[in-house]
Amino acid sequence: MNQSSQKSRLFQGLLVSGAIVATSTLSLFGPIWCRSVLAALQDSPKTVVDEAWQLVNREYVDGTFNKVDWQTKRQELLSKNYTSREQAYIAIREALEQLKDPYTRFMDPEQYQALTNQTSGELSGVGIRLGLDEKTKSLSVVEPIENSPAFKAGVKPGDGILAIDGKPTAGMTLEQASAMIRGEAGKPITLKLLREGKGTFQLTLTRAQIELPAVRYTLKQEGKMRVGYIRLNEFSSHATSQMSQAIKALTNQKANAFVLDMRGNPGGLLHASIEIGRMWLENGAIVRTVGRQGDHEDFKANHTALTKLPLAVLVDGNSASASEILAGALKDNRRATVVGTQTFGKALVQSVHSLSDGSGLAVTIAHYYTPNGTDIGQKGVTPDVKIDLTDAQRKQLESNPTWMGTRKDPQYARAIAVLEKTRLAQPNVPQSVPSVSIR
Repeated sequence: MNQSSQKSRLFQGLLVSGAIVATSTLSLFGPIWCRSVLAALQDSPKTVVDEAWQLVNREYVDGTFNKVDWQTKRQELLSKNYTSREQAYIAIREALEQLKDPYTRFMDPEQYQALTNQTSGELSGVGIRLGLDEKTKSLSVVEPIENSPAFKAGVKPGDGILAIDGKPTAGMTLEQASAMIRGEAGKPITLKLLREGKGTFQLTLTRAQIELPAVRYTLKQEGKMRVGYIRLNEFSSHATSQMSQAIKALTNQKANAFVLDMRGNPGGLLHASIEIGRMWLENGAIVRTVGRQGDHEDFKANHTALTKLPLAVLVDGNSASASEILAGALKDNRRATVVGTQTFGKALVQSVHSLSDGSGLAVTIAHYYTPNGTDIGQKGVTPDVKIDLTDAQRKQLESNPTWMGTRKDPQYARAIAVLEKTRLAQPNVPQSVPSVSIR
């Protein structure tokens, strides 16, 4: 197998995200390991310690390890006696801190499983988004996920959640309530709900495996334009298929311009950002990744764009990593006008691995650059049209989330103004690429 094809497979398991999530597996023990060493480490907390050390030694993008003597560090780690997993976890984290890279980090089994579920774009539960009232500290349903058990059972936005399997929710955090509601598919759960006009009632639901929506879309009539508004929340494993469906549906509804909203999007899987980029770009570069030895790989559009209609992209300071790859590619290729504020500025790629006890390790393995060769690390993508929100505007949007993507949203309103000018300058823009490929 040649090196190029190996890399093409590898990149599908790589992550570019503020919330580090991905999965892949490596054989951790090479032929240099003798049987006596393996026997000594078997079922010992040292096993996980050395697995983590080896992954960093093999993959970390900085071959100097931030000027840390990484070989000596291994000796130090294995010379200690760990009486519990927790002690081993602390030692791993302390060793990684010396790399001064917040994205190379250790996750205990619970953290690793939670983050893996997020990147997979799936969870096992009943399919409700929870909210917590800051004043009353009461839990309620923000919305049920379409086609989920909760949705099918008639759970409605605003329903209060008083108890979960008989346990009162008073004093619970969002995380605690979410952990109780999630569980094995096929297992029942009983919720005590409070609905205005109906009072309290109990509902028994059966948990199921649920595909989480990474993409939401709607058609908006803005003056003479029919605008396809697409909000991309994260680059999960389902984001590419959901984006394809959104573009196809809006095109069929005769959209003649698009707004792609990536504000608050922390990133996700590298391959998802590349594949989504190819849905908007007919040709041109998307991103270049550069590894430890200076080896690089270029990812380009492949003539599979789903539309050529005018496009505006919304970003903010919480648009990170995969969001920045996509925004940078669309900007550098002059495919879209980027509107909003400076993005987060994370130009690193992680590979994330499961360890033998169910914990996980994220390792930075490459830097990435936009098509123009820009390193956005610590700087972010600069919008073509910069529009900051005032504190008052930000608070209004936070208090009224339904204003997002409407004329009451100043950044969206500016994007619409940009599209109107674009369409005036290009009155004969085709509605779609003749040979659309929906994948």
